[in-house]
Formats: sequence, C-alpha cells, structure tokens
Amino acid sequence: MRAETENNIAAIEKSLELLRQRIGWETAEHRLEEFNARVEDPTLWDDPANAQKLMRERQTLSDAVDGYRALARELADTVELIELGEAEGDAEIVAEAESGVRALRERAAQREIEALLSGEMDAADTFLEINSGAGGTESCDWAQMLARMYIRWAEAHGYKVELQSETAGEEAGIKSATYQIRGQNAYGWLKSESGVHRLVRISPFDSQARRHTSFSSVWVYPVVDDSIEIDINPSDLRIDTFRSSGAGGQHVNTTDSAVRITHLPTGIVVTSSEKSQHQNRANCMAALKARLYDIEMKKRTQSIQDAHDAKADAGWGNQIRSYVLQPYQMVKDLRTGVETSDSGGVLDGDLDQFMAAALALEVSGKSRAEALAED
Repeated sequence: MRAETENNIAAIEKSLELLRQRIGWETAEHRLEEFNARVEDPTLWDDPANAQKLMRERQTLSDAVDGYRALARELADTVELIELGEAEGDAEIVAEAESGVRALRERAAQREIEALLSGEMDAADTFLEINSGAGGTESCDWAQMLARMYIRWAEAHGYKVELQSETAGEEAGIKSATYQIRGQNAYGWLKSESGVHRLVRISPFDSQARRHTSFSSVWVYPVVDDSIEIDINPSDLRIDTFRSSGAGGQHVNTTDSAVRITHLPTGIVVTSSEKSQHQNRANCMAALKARLYDIEMKKRTQSIQDAHDAKADAGWGNQIRSYVLQPYQMVKDLRTGVETSDSGGVLDGDLDQFMAAALALEVSGKSRAEALAED
C-alpha cells in the first residue's frame, strides 16, 4: 500500500475517533432508545415547543450515529478492496480504491467539522439580515445579489427561507432585508457569514462601463428558544407602524401594518412587514430577543467586537470576503485564506468551503493554510 494511501487512511481513522468522542459513542445507542421512547409518548405534543426541541435533538444524534457508521463501513470496505486488488495484482482496482480513500478523507473531515457544531445555539434556526453599504445603487444591487446567494445556499441544504422584511432600493436592488432560515444547524453554519462583503465589478449602471467597488453587510443571529429568559423593559422600546414598500400596484399595502421596533439602550432596530400588524409585532419581538441574546453570548466569548458597531460601517476595514468579477474572477475569504476562481458558483450559493474553513478556524484558531502546512 502506498504511503499516501496509508496517510489518508490514518487521517480518516483519526476523524472517526474524534467523531466517536464527540458523539459519546458508548452511550449513543442507549440515548437514541430513550429519545425514541419519548417520541412515542402520546402526550409529547401537548407542549409543542418542547416536542420540537426533543425531535431536533433526536435527529441530530441519529444523523451523527448514521454518519459515523457509514464512514466506518466505507473505510473498511475500501481497505479490503485495496488489499484484494494488491493480492491479485489488479492495478486498476487498486487505483480506483485509492481514489475512493482520498474522497472519503474529505468527507470524513467534513463530518468532523459538522460535529463541531455543538455551540449552545448552533442547532437553532437563524435570522439573516442584509444591509447595503457605501455605494448607493451599486450597493443596493449587491445586497440583492447576496440575498439571492444565501437563499440558493439555504434551499440547496433543505432549509426553509421566510422573508421577514424588505426595503427596496430607490433605483434597483434592496436597501435591507431580513430572512428567517429554518433547519438543523442553520445558525451554526451561517454565523460565520456575519461581516462586510465587498464586490468589485464593471457596473451595469455606469454608461462608461467603469469598474466599481460596492459593500454590503450581513448579520446573522440565532432564533432564541422561548425557554430562554431575555428581559426586555417595555420602556426601552420605541414602536412605530408604517406602510411597507412593495413592488407597486396591487401589492402596495394600504394600511400601516408594518412594524419597526427600536431598542433604545442598544440602538438595535428590527422590522417586519407581513400583512398582519399583530404578526409583525411578534416577529419583531422575536428578532429583538434573538439579537440581544446573541450580543450577550458574543460578549461572553469575546469572539467578535460589539455587534452593533461592527454592522454600522459597511465599508473598508470590516471586510470578511471579497468577490471580484472583473478584471478576473476570484472570491477570497480574508479570514481563512480560502479562495476560488468560480465566482459564479459562489454567487449561486456554493458557500460550504468558506463556512467549513471559518468553523475550523473558530475551533482551532488556525487558518486552512496553516492547517494544511502542518498536515
């Protein structure tokens, strides 16, 4: 067996051992049996919030166990195939199996990263807020491109996306938009996307076809479970109602149903513009609760600077990623060093490599380049 293949197998075995530890393999099957017994309890859905939490925990454990078993089984089968090919002198079978080992190593590493999504709120649904920054119409158009990118990513991963509020740009695109994204580990994956995103391209709005730089900010925060206590003093809130802007014609709201809530101590502003004012108030309070919880958690871990201040300046100095469309194609994450020339694929939602690298950096404190150098 070649040294490269032996190294790949050793790396897979290391990933599997880390997965076993992360899952708590010795008690995993027993915990699954307990979950299954509780799911069969006819009174479970008397408390829908608790039932949903239980179902999510059960699914997380089940996916982890099934994923580990599948990787371990595939590794054993592939190693056996290599040994059989070598014994029979069949170089074609050996080459195919070795290729399988390389692919399996990548999948095992991905599983290992996914297993690190064990933060207090990583499994939660998430709010995703996009705001255009410096650049006027250019940035509004860029904000809309970002919204499309995240919607495509979410849909490709089976997540449900709900538009909470949107403010249209004066000429094109959007000034701001807030979405709620529902699904397992939605916040855990998307949290690394918070920051300023920079676009460089030939402007479609410039008659002289000059190159423009645009900025938009992305802000991600978890949907907070009702069981978590967040005290909000009503006197700290300013509540405004207004007519939400739409596409025009029959879609324009004729009543002041949209709601904007400002949390005076922090300056946080949340909006919702669905048809029901009652629902909009509920949406805003949920979003505000999530924002306050997220800020408090990030203060504790000191993982980022004050969230509200960072979001306010969508321009130079706060960038996390650059998207260059002209004069060449490149998307580069400025934190991890991960880059690709497939800018079209990224804007169509191919973001996993950036998210995985950012998550690994958060856990290990090392960039992808540093990790590869040590490999």
